[in-house]
Amino acid sequence: MMKKTFFALLPLLLVLHVSAKSDSDSEHAKKTLEIYTKVISIPTVAGRGKVPEMAAYLADEFLAAGFSDEDINIIPKGETAALTVRYRGDNSSGKQPILLIGHMDVVEALEKDWQRSPFQLTKDDNYFYGRGTVDNKLGITMMTAAFIRLKKAGFVPNRDLIIAFSGDEETSMETTKMLAHNTPELASAEYALNSDSGGGDLDVNGKAIAYLVQAAEKTYATFELTVKNEGGHSSRPRKDNAIYELMSALNNIQSFQFPVMSSAMTLKFFEKSGQQLGGELGQAMIDFAKNPSDKKASDLLANEPSYVGTTRTTCIATMLSAGHAENALPQSATATVNCRIFPGVKVSDVKNTLQQVVANSGVIIATLDSPIESPISELRPDVMAAVAKAVHIRYPKVEIMGVMESGGTDGMHFRSAGIPTWAMSSVFMNPDEMFAHGLDERLPIKAFYDGLDHWTIIIKTLTSPQVKD
Repeated sequence: MMKKTFFALLPLLLVLHVSAKSDSDSEHAKKTLEIYTKVISIPTVAGRGKVPEMAAYLADEFLAAGFSDEDINIIPKGETAALTVRYRGDNSSGKQPILLIGHMDVVEALEKDWQRSPFQLTKDDNYFYGRGTVDNKLGITMMTAAFIRLKKAGFVPNRDLIIAFSGDEETSMETTKMLAHNTPELASAEYALNSDSGGGDLDVNGKAIAYLVQAAEKTYATFELTVKNEGGHSSRPRKDNAIYELMSALNNIQSFQFPVMSSAMTLKFFEKSGQQLGGELGQAMIDFAKNPSDKKASDLLANEPSYVGTTRTTCIATMLSAGHAENALPQSATATVNCRIFPGVKVSDVKNTLQQVVANSGVIIATLDSPIESPISELRPDVMAAVAKAVHIRYPKVEIMGVMESGGTDGMHFRSAGIPTWAMSSVFMNPDEMFAHGLDERLPIKAFYDGLDHWTIIIKTLTSPQVKD
């Protein structure tokens, strides 16, 4: 049955292969670029109230493509909103829906800091520029365009597909929590596919190194460290000083390393990545994969910002606030410490470790917000096979592997709600060209056009009616 299904799809896949390589003037390419251009122009940053505008624009596009009004739902949440769109299937598979997720909001970008306008899609010979060109208006665009393309072509999936776009992933994730935990129509989903992570890595010469499917995320937890003091006049210094005590606590945290941790997935990632990368760093990856207790290997990886998060829990100071007047001793000093916690480690245990490392009972440590602990989503063959079809059309021999994300996405909330989630971006690019959240965020134009068929292939592979014997 699997083979017959593949051959039934083969003509479509061959057409998609040709179009991805040669036809940037196709109807699908033009519509995708039109959507991309429009959503980049809407400044969906916290505080501007523009996410509902973007959701309304996308809703109109879905309506125009033939989706019914009852299957499109904009859900307001404060100044932002979420968007859900149900693509109704014939239920011939008897399976629960598949969710397709991403976020409509972006981090702030100040016009005065950028060389180009951040909220206008511009380009040069090699790149598209604009806030969200990678994170994550590209993912929103590609999923939206795939739904529109399939609907116009008359495709009927063998189960329902549901888009669930959040509106504040970059800040509080309130819409994400609402979608994952308090939206009944999504709760029965078998699994979710995330556009906001994963993807392919290219080397400096454009050679594909690996394609990564994000299957786990570290727990995002933020702690506030506070020291209180009676203070006094600055002309009468005292030995106990809130700022100095806080500095001492932060120095202790800076010098501390959490113990090395690993999982079968992270060890495989290092083994395969090390073979591809080569050199001293590649050998360290291979050595770590063979023996995570190899201190030389783990220390070398700890010095690489791109990989240290895959080997252990990390905590880093990110914000400071102290004092109330230049001629007064500080009555309080506060630091924000952000931690990315290895799956399986409790937030409370990390907090206790920090208290021990600080070694000062006068430093009060408080956990901010409500950190979400989420499990690893074990890789499943049908999803990985669908990804392989989409990826190998572009790069036939590239290794596909599961990874743990050091950062955080909407996926953590869906996993915590019991919905396995895998992230699989359409992008292949050099990680050194990744400027998400930074100045002059950009996407290689080639990556945009090469990825036009990514989600179409994945959706059709997972939901096309089976060919019976």
